[in-house]
Amino acid sequence: RVEVVGAHHLDTPGSVIIAPVHRSNLDSPLVAAACNRRFRVLAKQSLFANRPVSWFIAALGAYPVERGTADREAMRVMRGFLERGDALLVFPEGTRQSGDQIGEIFDGTAFLASKGKAKVVPVGIAGTEESMPTGTRFPRRTPVVIVVGEPLDPPGVDGKRVPRSALADYTDQIRDSLQMVLDEANQRSRARS
Repeated sequence: RVEVVGAHHLDTPGSVIIAPVHRSNLDSPLVAAACNRRFRVLAKQSLFANRPVSWFIAALGAYPVERGTADREAMRVMRGFLERGDALLVFPEGTRQSGDQIGEIFDGTAFLASKGKAKVVPVGIAGTEESMPTGTRFPRRTPVVIVVGEPLDPPGVDGKRVPRSALADYTDQIRDSLQMVLDEANQRSRARS
């Protein structure tokens, strides 16, 4: 029972970073189902420990990233995908969070957007945390609402190096946009319940 609002923004042409909130392991597959484009996704390194799982998620477009570090190799590969005009799915919050508020987000999304000249599409998702909270293996049937916001133009597209202050400002803009789409998703989800 998934409602998607603004799904056409997921199909923004060219280099794009799809940037959803992260509340559950259901987030990636649900966003993928709503998107007509194939996208690449950064996935935590530990998911690649099991050989069959590793093969499967790599075939779906996942690339391993070492959480909690500045994984330069992963950033280089992701930048290459963007330079080819691909779409990426990146969780600006990093790991799964809980609740209705966007906390601190990392500058990696802003950095990738500036280097890859990619638009960032904020995505709010409500209901997945209740459907499949951390520690559960199977989802419960609950209403899920996905709200896709307007794409944000990348910082510094004039070809000049983007200063850290501009990346920090862009990160704030991403956080504000994520909060806005998450608030709308939560409102719509509560109205459906």
